[in-house]
Amino acid sequence: MNKSEILIRNATIVNEGRQFNGSVLINGRFIKAIAEGDMETPGNCEVIDATGLLLLPGIIDCHVHFREPGVTHKGDINSESRAAVAGGITSFFEMPNTQPQTVTLDLLEQKMALAAEKSLSNYSFFLGASNDNINEIVNADPNTVCGVKVFFGASTGNMLVDNIQTLEEIFKRSPIPVAAHCEDESIIRTNSETMRAQYGEDVPVEMHPVIRNSDACYRSSELAVSLARRFNTRLHITHLSTAAELSLLESDVPLSQKRITAEACTHYLWFCDEDYKRLGTKLKVNPAIKSASDKNALLQGILDNKIDIISTDHAPHLAEEKANTYFKAPSGTPLVQHSLQAMMQIVKQGKMELTTMVDKMCHAPAICYAIEKRGFIRAGYYADIVLVAPERSVTVQKENILYKCGWSVFEGTTFDSQIVKTFVNGHLAFNNGEINDSVKGLRITFERK
Repeated sequence: MNKSEILIRNATIVNEGRQFNGSVLINGRFIKAIAEGDMETPGNCEVIDATGLLLLPGIIDCHVHFREPGVTHKGDINSESRAAVAGGITSFFEMPNTQPQTVTLDLLEQKMALAAEKSLSNYSFFLGASNDNINEIVNADPNTVCGVKVFFGASTGNMLVDNIQTLEEIFKRSPIPVAAHCEDESIIRTNSETMRAQYGEDVPVEMHPVIRNSDACYRSSELAVSLARRFNTRLHITHLSTAAELSLLESDVPLSQKRITAEACTHYLWFCDEDYKRLGTKLKVNPAIKSASDKNALLQGILDNKIDIISTDHAPHLAEEKANTYFKAPSGTPLVQHSLQAMMQIVKQGKMELTTMVDKMCHAPAICYAIEKRGFIRAGYYADIVLVAPERSVTVQKENILYKCGWSVFEGTTFDSQIVKTFVNGHLAFNNGEINDSVKGLRITFERK
């Protein structure tokens, strides 16, 4: 758009626990003003009539795997950020298990440089923990690095940190939040050996939540929480998958004061172990998707504020890679394009309020990670904005999937809402199915003491 300001009027604004009809004025990269009802139109202003549309803060997805560098046949920063803006995601935090693994600050800055050239969304990258890179971790800048990722379970990429002295040093000395993948590797190995003895390589995928079971998750999360409490670490437990782990979390502490937070991912809130027969290894993710009672407990955990954030753990693989036998099929599924629509569907089913969804997908990530000027519709904040048609249905088909891998666990699903427009720093990056990649996203900064 060539005009100096953009006025979005007649929108249903959902922000900070409220839902109201109003207008938002964008000037350059920032929100200039918000008003209930209409707003006087400034001169030289582009006007967007958002009648019938929801206006939300841009989604902040603090858990993705975009596969660059080194594994770009599966996805890359450009391809997956295009899918992200089509899904209303204006900011993402990407994980370190690329090739090479992001275990030095120099490699981290190289990824930042790639994103500056390629990413349509705003971006930050986790520094990866290893058994021997504590000096890199302690030198990370709290205001420019989102956090350090610790794999308590090996998961994908073989970045297991299994030395207790190393873990203690990380939890004691890290100047940035510790994000933990919590699965007990010894339990998983024992269970894998048992299944191999019974089935050989042809283990049914339905055994995935038996191999990577609730006990493996709970024991590992319990260790992470005990370390965090011992050293007063700012800990974030990623992708909870069990009801049991909720007992480790607090609900009566204001989010801004919590030292231990947690996230759930869209697929753990949508699917359960009954779906393995239908979707096979496409639904193989780590930690494993578990029972319907676990899924329902996670939904309740969100409502009870034991779970603070909803993210995706977007992790693309080629369809032919996923079609392999159980042990050879990689874990992970692509989600950034469809996460917001899936959560809107959960809202429509009456399982969550719309304001709660916005809190967990927009506000809470900004608070948990102390993100600077993002996550809210506020004057002076970056104009990261999504317009959603809440009553416009769309069916997920191969033809409209933007992931580089070309498939989705939601293929054939009809969602009752559609992403209409996504603004990233005031730039209209996605507009009714069309992507404008002429302006790239910005590096996310943090306001930490």
